Amino acid sequence: MTTDSTSPALAPEPAAPAVSALPLDQLVTRIASLREQVARAFIGQERVFDEVLLALLAGGHVLIEGVPGLGKTLLVRALAAAVSCSFGRVQFTPDLMPTDVTGHAIYDPKAERFQIRRGPVFANLLLADEINRAPAKTQAALLECMQEGQVTIEGRRFPLPAPFMVVATQNPIEQEGTYPLPEAQLDRFLIKVLIDYPTLDDEKRMVDEVLSGRVAADLDVSRVNPVLSQPELLALQQGVAALRVDAAVIDYAVRIARATREWPGVLGGAGPRGGLALVRLARAQAVLEGRDFVTPDDVRQVALPALRHRLLLAPEALIERQQPDDVLKALLHKVAAPRQ
Repeated sequence: MTTDSTSPALAPEPAAPAVSALPLDQLVTRIASLREQVARAFIGQERVFDEVLLALLAGGHVLIEGVPGLGKTLLVRALAAAVSCSFGRVQFTPDLMPTDVTGHAIYDPKAERFQIRRGPVFANLLLADEINRAPAKTQAALLECMQEGQVTIEGRRFPLPAPFMVVATQNPIEQEGTYPLPEAQLDRFLIKVLIDYPTLDDEKRMVDEVLSGRVAADLDVSRVNPVLSQPELLALQQGVAALRVDAAVIDYAVRIARATREWPGVLGGAGPRGGLALVRLARAQAVLEGRDFVTPDDVRQVALPALRHRLLLAPEALIERQQPDDVLKALLHKVAAPRQ
């Protein structure tokens, strides 16, 4: 029996509409509106939101590391609502199969044919919750999606909707029963965000929200109004990608990435994707600050989230309780920046 290519479930995703890059003033205005709407649901954690926003503007994927209960799901849902995007969520567990993520063929006895059922990956924003709880085979199901923006099911390729962004989370404390992400998968994430407990004032605001009638367990995004359509979000990303980057700034970003490969205490440094990530995120950082050009300071500001997950520390560094951020801070002091 063969898969029925005429089944509605097999219809390919519509092609992404042609978009034109937005000018800087419109970029700044749209980003300000986006911040305002997401803040209606996601309280505090400005740095976390800024870093996720950088990845969204740069068209990349995000790995968030933090203990449960800090609002990671709420952040992604609020962001999806603000940009009029579909939201998908997968809770990764040891028994999760690759087809549970991507989709599979199912036999329809009435029609006497196989039909393709799309998995939750067919969404604009996909939350892969506790991704390190699934074995490598299931983790790898996202590799094709993240790198090529498509899924192969039963030998057929299906494009994912544009824009497409994976936000994966992992718990840094409880390691029993987890499967560390392979280096190839980590390298596909544009940025790694570290989320900590909220400040005292932000935590008080959360409690006040509950006392005002909201249920604490609710992921309430009803107050978030859409401020961008999907074509407008694509135009926003095009506008960021069109920003001018001086050759000296590119040279600086590449030298930082290359320095991680030779730094004492580092077994494996950032590959070419590391330098690309620095430039892509530096463009987005410049837009957040209302500029139409990229400076070396932009590269420095994004260096930690762009590179921390691309470093493999040597055992002696781990014994000394060094973290990738410690290495990167020392490295940034040593690598000479171009004069502005």
